[in-house]
Amino acid sequence: MIITEEILVNITPQETRVAIVENGALQEVSIERQRSRGIVGNIYKGRVNRVLPGMEAAFVDIGLEKAGFLHVSDIDYVDENTNGDEAGTRVAINDLLHEGKNLLVQVVKDPMGTKGARLTTSISVPSRYLVYMPNSSSVGISVKIEDEVERERLKNLLETCRSENQLGGCIIRTAAEGVDEVELRRDISFLSKLWASLLESVDQVPPGRVIHEDLPLSIRTLRDMVGVDTTLVKVDSRETYQKMTSFSKRYIPDLPCRIEHYPGERPLFDLYNIDDELQRALARQVSLKSGGYLIIDQTEAMTTIDINTGAFVGHQNLEETIFKTNMEASQAIARQLRLRNLGGIIIIDFIDMEHESHKRQVLKSLEKYLAKDHAKTQVCEVSPLGLVEMTRKRTRESLEHVLCEPCKICHGRGSLKTTETVCYEIFREILREARFYDEAQQLLVMANQDVVDRLLDEEATNLAELETFIKIPVKLQVEAHLSQESYDVVPV
Repeated sequence: MIITEEILVNITPQETRVAIVENGALQEVSIERQRSRGIVGNIYKGRVNRVLPGMEAAFVDIGLEKAGFLHVSDIDYVDENTNGDEAGTRVAINDLLHEGKNLLVQVVKDPMGTKGARLTTSISVPSRYLVYMPNSSSVGISVKIEDEVERERLKNLLETCRSENQLGGCIIRTAAEGVDEVELRRDISFLSKLWASLLESVDQVPPGRVIHEDLPLSIRTLRDMVGVDTTLVKVDSRETYQKMTSFSKRYIPDLPCRIEHYPGERPLFDLYNIDDELQRALARQVSLKSGGYLIIDQTEAMTTIDINTGAFVGHQNLEETIFKTNMEASQAIARQLRLRNLGGIIIIDFIDMEHESHKRQVLKSLEKYLAKDHAKTQVCEVSPLGLVEMTRKRTRESLEHVLCEPCKICHGRGSLKTTETVCYEIFREILREARFYDEAQQLLVMANQDVVDRLLDEEATNLAELETFIKIPVKLQVEAHLSQESYDVVPV
C-alpha cells in the first residue's frame, strides 16, 4: 500500500502542536508549550553536586529545579593505556568525577515526575543528514538505509569530508540516503561552526547555564520527521511558515515546495478531526473495527495492553476469530503507542492462540507496523504466559502526562485535563464561535472556578489579546456544577 503522509503544524502563542497524518489517519502528535518546553538535546555546563559510588552515578546541577542524573555508563573518558582510543571498559565513578567538578552534559531524557533529567557526556549535535559526536571517532550509518551500495557510498563520502575538516565521529541519518556531496559538505560545515561556537560559550558562562538549546518543535519537525513519504507540511501561522521555509531552503533544498501556509478560518486541526482523535487517545478503551477492543493502562513502571474479542464472534471457528482479532489489534497497538507516546516497558496480553503459526504472524504484523515508529522499539517472543514483552524508547512525557494531571477527587487513580489545557481549548472554542457568530455582541464563557481563576490570572494576557483579535468582549462566569474539564462558550 502506498503511504501518503501529511504533517500539520498548529501554532498559538501558548503552544505548538504537530500532527502526523498517514493516509488520512492520525498517527503521531507532539506538543510543545512555551511554559514547559522539553529540554532533550539541550547542552549545559554542569557542576557535580553529589557522587554516589553505590549507584555508579552522580547528580549534576544544570540550573533546573531538580539535579540531573548521570550514570557512569553515560560518561565519555579516555584510558591513558589505550593510546588515546576510547576505553572499552568502564572505571569506577569516583575515578572520573568529584563534587564541584564542572563538565559539559547533554539531556537525553526530560525530567519526569520526581526524577530529574537523564544526562550524558557523550555530546551529539544533529543536523539534517548527520549527527555529530565531537567526543567520538566512530562513523555509523542508520540501519534504515538498507542498500549496501548506498551505505558504502555515504561512508566513503563522509570519511573524505571528515578528514578534510578534522571532524569527530558522525552518524549518517536516514534522511541522507541519496544526497550528493555538496549537501553533505554543507551539513558538515554547519556542524563544525556550531561546535566551535559552543566551545567558545563554555568558557564564558558559569555552571548551571544552558550552552545550546535544541530547535523549536516546528523546525525540529522538518529536521527529524519529514521523509520521502511526506507529501505536504501544512502550517497555520504565516510567521512560522516563513521560518520553516527559510530553514528548509538552507538545509533541505527539496522541501520548500512541500511547505504550505494554511490561511483558512476553520482551525487546521478541525479539518482532519485531530482534536477528536486526541480525546479518544486519552481514553482507556480503544475500539477495533471488528467489534473487539483494547484496554490500555499506563503506570509509572510499565504500560499494559489487553486485547478482547468483545462483540466479534467471527464466521468460522473460535481460533480463527481470536487470530483475526489479534491481527487487527497488532496494527492498532502500533498506532496507539505512537499516538499516546507510550514508552518504557510495554506488556501486551494478546488473546491466547493455539497455533504457533498464528503467534508468529501476529508478532510479524506488530513488528511491521512498528517499523514506521520514529522511536526505537524492541519486541520479544511470546512468553510462556502468552504475553508479548516489548520496549519503546522514552525521551519525553506521554500524551496523557502532557495534557492531564492526577485527579484530586480520585486521589491519583485516574486523571483529568489541566486547567491550562482547558483554557487553551476555550481559546480555540472562542475563535470558532467568533467566526461562526460574527454578529455576536459578546461571548459568555461558563466554566469551573479553577478554570476561571486561571483565565483571570496566568492566562489574563492571552485572553485580552484574543479579545482584541476577535474584536468581541468575552465575559467569564463561574458555574459550580461544572467539572474542571467542562465548559461552555455562548454568543450573547
